Amino acid sequence: MDFLKTFGLFVATALAEIVGCYLPYLWLRQGKSAWLLLPAAACLAAFAWLLTLHPTASGRVYAAYGGVYISVAMVWLMLVDKVRPSMTDWVGVAVSLLGMTIIMLGRRVG
Repeated sequence: MDFLKTFGLFVATALAEIVGCYLPYLWLRQGKSAWLLLPAAACLAAFAWLLTLHPTASGRVYAAYGGVYISVAMVWLMLVDKVRPSMTDWVGVAVSLLGMTIIMLGRRVG
């Protein structure tokens, strides 16, 4: 159950990071309101805070988080950017999730 809780926390963290970066993109590239920078800053602060909620070493957390981030980014690509990921994109997602799983469930030394 801890694995599912950690995975869910990673997904929330990835969404906070992606939204925190997407909102300034809308302002800079699509001419949207600069007011979008306020929720963007809040999302990036939430992203940093969410990363602190893990009880394990930060380096391990950041490494494992990368796999989930890649997965969430591909879903974002489909749902928000309306771009269909390729088969190699999905293979990359699978490989990154396998790596994340190995890191999180692997034997701990020290």
